[in-house]
Amino acid sequence: MSDVYAAKGYGSRPIGFGEKPGVVVVDFQTGFTDPAFPMGGAPLVERAVENTARLMRAAKAAGAPVIACVVAFDGPKGAPHWKVAPVLDLLAGSAGTALDPRIAAEEPDVVLAKTAPSIFFGTAAGAILTRERVDTVIVTGCITSGCVRASIIDAFSLGFRVQVPEDCVGDQDEVAHRQNLKDVERRYADIIDADTAIAAIERWSRANDRS
Repeated sequence: MSDVYAAKGYGSRPIGFGEKPGVVVVDFQTGFTDPAFPMGGAPLVERAVENTARLMRAAKAAGAPVIACVVAFDGPKGAPHWKVAPVLDLLAGSAGTALDPRIAAEEPDVVLAKTAPSIFFGTAAGAILTRERVDTVIVTGCITSGCVRASIIDAFSLGFRVQVPEDCVGDQDEVAHRQNLKDVERRYADIIDADTAIAAIERWSRANDRS
């Protein structure tokens, strides 16, 4: 079947990497990664955590900034009108708001709390990346069709080049995962993989090595 979007010119212009990469890690917290929680245990999310830890390690070694976030509410009145009931249990300080241990072990430079889907909405993420002179944002995290997609669109709207390693993001449902990545690839981001992102970070590091 022909791709009607491609025929209209969607996805016809690759974005590529710019002058400096940074990594954002969206919602890899135990409430979404640990099978003990209602929303945890999805195989695609598990795969994404493992690959993101590897990507974070490369970014930290190269000196590229890494910003992680978690969903956490000060109280019920601090939450938007989420339709996902278990999200409303993610009160600040509760077990579900802790970073997944594999992500925490890689020591992100900044950990932010958010209440809305995007890592950029109502947080300092965009300002921090701009201060660090980042122009290319590598988006990782979960859930692909929700908070990851929102973060991709906000990164694009803020003027960043957006790169999304497919194996560093995960969803509850593989169909939703692939459909949403295909859709943002048509409009806002390049869809790559962890190895491609790591290679780009390492090239940037070598090009900027002043030693």
